[in-house]
Amino acid sequence: MSDGCHSHSGQELIWDYYQNEAPESFEGSRTRLQFLIKRIHPPAAVLNIGCGSGLFERLALRQGLEVYSLDPSEKSIQGLKSALQLGDRAKVGYIQKIPFPDCFFDAVVVSEVLEHLTTELMRQGLVDIRRVLKPGGRIIGTVPSRENLKEQTVVCPCCGKRFHRWGHEQSFEATTLRDILSEYFGMVTVVERPFFAWATLNWKGKLLGAIKFFLLKIGSHGSNESIFFEGIESHARRDPE
Repeated sequence: MSDGCHSHSGQELIWDYYQNEAPESFEGSRTRLQFLIKRIHPPAAVLNIGCGSGLFERLALRQGLEVYSLDPSEKSIQGLKSALQLGDRAKVGYIQKIPFPDCFFDAVVVSEVLEHLTTELMRQGLVDIRRVLKPGGRIIGTVPSRENLKEQTVVCPCCGKRFHRWGHEQSFEATTLRDILSEYFGMVTVVERPFFAWATLNWKGKLLGAIKFFLLKIGSHGSNESIFFEGIESHARRDPE
């Protein structure tokens, strides 16, 4: 690797590896994705940004949703087209320049995506998500809650550069995320909660999960929590200065 191996292109290489070479890393997200899908009613047209292994697409299609996908990884998109026959509904592209028409989707899902973006790219992406949503359409997603980015920093053995092991660029708290989303969308909901793959846990794991749910209810925050968010499109809202 060169000295620039952990530039923006390097981050994409990390993400591309987990999507295509280690798709099993996404199985733990099943509970989270099922939670999001239940909030979208068929036959809604929904765009999933950051498709990963395609787990969201498979689950959403089973629920009768009209699924579209966007991802910067050409390999991931080609895999989706081949496996799920999505055709032109799966496209290579970026959140800040979504290759779909204005007012096209009933919902746009961005689950575990925003934390991978710089603040500038995230804000550009929110503007373009609003553009492609139908009037009254919804942005729905999750981000890690209160992540300590330094704890997940590793060093490249080739170039000595430090980088986040998952390619995360920023950390969120519920209040700050609500403020950001409210600049672009109306009726914003932001809730902290954990997502556990209960079916894969043994009794100790289920007990630990129940305890974490209880602690969150009484205001004690821990690791492995997510922030769920949802907002309503309103073309009447002006872009932030």
